[in-house]
Amino acid sequence: MTTYDLLIIGGGINGTGIARDAAGRGLSVCLVEQDDLAAHTSSASTKLVHGGLRYLEYYEFRLVREALAERERLLAIAPHIVWPMRFVLPYGPSMRPAWLLRLGLFLYDHLGGRKTLPGSSALRFSGGGFGAGLKPEVSRGFAYSDCWVEDSRLVVLNAMDAAERGASVRTRTKLISARRQDGLWHATLQTSGGDRDTVTARRVVNAAGPWVADVLAGALGSNSGARTRLVKGSHIVVKRLHEGDHAYLLQNPDKRVVFVIPYEGRFSLIGTTDLPWTEDPAEVAITRDETAYLCESVSRWLATPVTPADVVWSYAGVRPLHDDGAENASAVTRDYVLELDAPAGEAPCLSVFGGKITTYRRLAEAALAKLGVGGESWTGGTPLPGGDFPGGDFAAFLTDFSAAYPFLPKPLARRLARAYGTRASRILGQATSMDGLGEDFGGGLTSAEIRYLVAEEFASTADDILWRRSKLGLHVPAGTAARLPLQPELAA
Repeated sequence: MTTYDLLIIGGGINGTGIARDAAGRGLSVCLVEQDDLAAHTSSASTKLVHGGLRYLEYYEFRLVREALAERERLLAIAPHIVWPMRFVLPYGPSMRPAWLLRLGLFLYDHLGGRKTLPGSSALRFSGGGFGAGLKPEVSRGFAYSDCWVEDSRLVVLNAMDAAERGASVRTRTKLISARRQDGLWHATLQTSGGDRDTVTARRVVNAAGPWVADVLAGALGSNSGARTRLVKGSHIVVKRLHEGDHAYLLQNPDKRVVFVIPYEGRFSLIGTTDLPWTEDPAEVAITRDETAYLCESVSRWLATPVTPADVVWSYAGVRPLHDDGAENASAVTRDYVLELDAPAGEAPCLSVFGGKITTYRRLAEAALAKLGVGGESWTGGTPLPGGDFPGGDFAAFLTDFSAAYPFLPKPLARRLARAYGTRASRILGQATSMDGLGEDFGGGLTSAEIRYLVAEEFASTADDILWRRSKLGLHVPAGTAARLPLQPELAA
């Protein structure tokens, strides 16, 4: 029977971030995830690395400061999947006072030690530039900086790095039960195929996301009484609504905000909603009312109205927030809470509530400190897999990458460079033509890329490849999922 220093339940951003940090400090780590990595909340975000401008309104200054500082670190360690984006906040008479917005943006510029991103500014729109796509009567606004992130890829890269540092990453493996005995946790695990085995661990981290309270009360047999506040967030994707690389932050009459973000080249991503959720997190889905709400929110500000018929794809996720008693779902804190259960002489268990993608790395450091794990913090200065190109200069890297593989069409070269960074060469190998990459399944997805994803990135289903390791599901022909060779030998 294998004994690990740390058994982690949950393969979302918090679980994989803790696994990476712990493995890099020399701990033996086992991470189990009942589905795929980032199968739920961590792939259903608005895909931003940001401080959370609206959190200033709830006086969450510590959270915003920490998130803004992490924004710079993630931009440095993952420059292929994290990049700067300018956000435009159009101004209208029904909004918060202009002076209050200026104050909020000033704080946003200075709270987190901004180093590389441009600061905020006031704008006058003239129909083009930052005003492209807005209604003609919208004449002024503000601009500020944040970053985009490929959320599910961030999870996968943390898992890959953890595995390369010795961690055992076991997807489609569920914790059935765990009990303390003789100073250790004895945990029974079961694969999706029904095979069971038992491992022991000196510590357990419960990072099960929306299921964190269920795991506590069920598999871990705890009566801690800890509660989660499940909040559903839904997004829609439509054909591109405006030119330019900037995004819009639009305020609604209900004081909520909705983002409109350039997405996958030809599309715009619109979200999110904030609604209480009390059902099974695995069954979450967008409703007609949410779709209508998002369409109406955008149509108030943009010249091109959006209707439910324009939606080409949608997704929804459940945020497992710590229940702080707030009445309004939008006001519930996004800060993380770490609950330690450590009876004298017994193996400890740490449960993770809440958190943001942006602060996952700091959460991991805090989790290990709470568990009494020693060693220096290291993850903030070490690139994630593929992010180790000189100076984090993506434009220069893309130029060199395209020159090394001149047979790649420009859009494909850019996609591979963005998704995989320096690891893209492991997909291409010695190929000197597209034929050398095997069958093309559409959207530039080849047998070589599938083979890499199955062998290196824990992918085992079509959805893993088309919707989590990438968003090629938006680009490939109908019926592609059924044609994908999902065994490494079949993709050869």
